[in-house]
Amino acid sequence: MKPRVLTVAGSDSGGGAGIQADLKTMLALGVHGMSVVTAVTAQNSLGVQGAWPLPVEVVRAQYRSVVDDIGVQAVKTGMLASAELVEAVAELLAGTDAPAVVDPVGVSKHGDSLLAASALESVRTRLLPAATVATPNLDEVAQLAGVHVESEGDLRRAAEAVLAYGPRWVLIKGGHLTGDAVDLLSDGSEEHWLRAPRHDNRHTHGTGCTLASAIASELAKGRSVPEAVTEAKAYVTGAIKGGFALGDGIGPVDHAWRFTA
Repeated sequence: MKPRVLTVAGSDSGGGAGIQADLKTMLALGVHGMSVVTAVTAQNSLGVQGAWPLPVEVVRAQYRSVVDDIGVQAVKTGMLASAELVEAVAELLAGTDAPAVVDPVGVSKHGDSLLAASALESVRTRLLPAATVATPNLDEVAQLAGVHVESEGDLRRAAEAVLAYGPRWVLIKGGHLTGDAVDLLSDGSEEHWLRAPRHDNRHTHGTGCTLASAIASELAKGRSVPEAVTEAKAYVTGAIKGGFALGDGIGPVDHAWRFTA
């Protein structure tokens, strides 16, 4: 049977990030993607014009429907706007025997907040401990752990700070630094530095969602965490290179780049 991966995230009406990016990534990587919608957003290439979190019981019902009947080999979480949603999803993950990739979405590519301030503590104490891999970017590291990364040398400190909250592994995404795109994967004793050339392309909407979904897809195929992250990094690097203009703002990465290259 084809590996099954579940994304628990918000809907992006523009199709570049969120549930839409997750399902495109899963299709491209050969797994069966399924979804639990946590919020509906009105967004486009210019930003997020509105966001409406769904009730906790709606999110829980979607999750149980999928997991109890179809089953999952990996779960990926994205936008979980409120503390109530964060806590409910953390509880669901803890009761599911599958690796969980937690993308602690705090702020959109356009700087729009996608997480209530009151939810931060729930992310730290409930969601991160349920993660097999957490994938914060530098803004999210600052928001969650108070560590401000100015250079590559700060990535290790950032990893230690996030690991203290309990995920098995953390991938600190250094994409906002200058120079090569450098990420650090660590479990506290083992470290993997992942480097890729930086592509001069501003159309990068959905990068974080895509990377986390790619990691979950590779874990579902039975890869180890370091193998899954390495494969996912290669996929997202190609997707960033292929990012294209859409609307008047920041366009999305190209999820289908391997088919169109």
